[in-house]
Amino acid sequence: MNRVLSLFVSAAALLAIFVPAGAQESGSNAPMSLKTVVIDPGHGGKDAGCISRDKKTYEKNIVLDVSKRLAEKISSAYPDVAVLMTRKNDTFVELENRAVVANKAGADLFISIHVNAVEKGTTANGYSIHCLGQSRIKGNDLYSKNLDLVKRENSVIMLEEGYETKYQGFDPNDPQSSIIFNLMQNAHLGNSLQFAEDVAAAMGSYPIKNSRGVSQDPFWVLWRTAMPSVLIEIGFITNPDDLAILRTEAGREGIAQNIFKAFCTFKSRYDGSVNIAKSEETPAVAPEPKPAATTGKVKYGVQVLVTSREMDPKDPFFAGYKPTMIKSGKYYKYAIGVSTSQEEVKKTFAKVQKNFPDAFIIKFTE
Repeated sequence: MNRVLSLFVSAAALLAIFVPAGAQESGSNAPMSLKTVVIDPGHGGKDAGCISRDKKTYEKNIVLDVSKRLAEKISSAYPDVAVLMTRKNDTFVELENRAVVANKAGADLFISIHVNAVEKGTTANGYSIHCLGQSRIKGNDLYSKNLDLVKRENSVIMLEEGYETKYQGFDPNDPQSSIIFNLMQNAHLGNSLQFAEDVAAAMGSYPIKNSRGVSQDPFWVLWRTAMPSVLIEIGFITNPDDLAILRTEAGREGIAQNIFKAFCTFKSRYDGSVNIAKSEETPAVAPEPKPAATTGKVKYGVQVLVTSREMDPKDPFFAGYKPTMIKSGKYYKYAIGVSTSQEEVKKTFAKVQKNFPDAFIIKFTE
């Protein structure tokens, strides 16, 4: 019990340090948009990441190349967007500092790029996209899914000097340490999941054919970032087919292009949903796809949360507001101030921004 309490205190203290003060304020009248993105090529320097069976190809080199291509595409298409990278060459960057770069920059999106591997065998293949959070399978703890992957990515911590003190007792190999990821709700989970789904759709079946889907897992680097964040495993370095693609310039270019397409989709939605303003204009809304053969009423609401688990409407997260739950595929969306009037919802949005800085207006059919 003492260990659990210690982890709780550490988690609370760390959150207070790394959530920017501006995230709690909503006094600016300036239109909002996605202005800064941080691209994080995994590993680097003394940390090679995963290595091919023939020892000729390193993860750190593949992800750096893909990341540079992605950064160039975003910069060229959106000159007004600041594109930062946690590393631009073969240097070792501590796991903690990757999140620090994004937080200090006030980034609106964090994209961490990696290559997957398995210890034995060569059949495992495909790409996957990960957000911070709990498995959507009822009864599963955070370490029950993608255990080896999570332990491997988090184990970079142990290459750092003084990691025992810096990470306040967190042990990547100890499932009990995962409790810190359960202590609070990720305020940016909704946008993280949306971008993850955008990436999954854009990746399709080219150049890597197999999609392993979107999942929620306890990656340290995602937990420490104070903005929508995803970690993308672009393929398996231990699979001959995936490796052949990752080794080619065309393959890496195709992967970067797909992630860029997902970024374009996400930015368009992000800018449209948050640019609601304290003006007299009709607020922009992010429409909920209308189910086929429905005659329900169109309603609006302020979405404050998306999660893979059903929440108690009296949960303290909702700050005393009465939420409406909207089932959307495998996720649960929660909105407050639901009404058929856009103007009423606009007023609600203005009131709740302080408690829910990541909120936005949605339109749905009930």
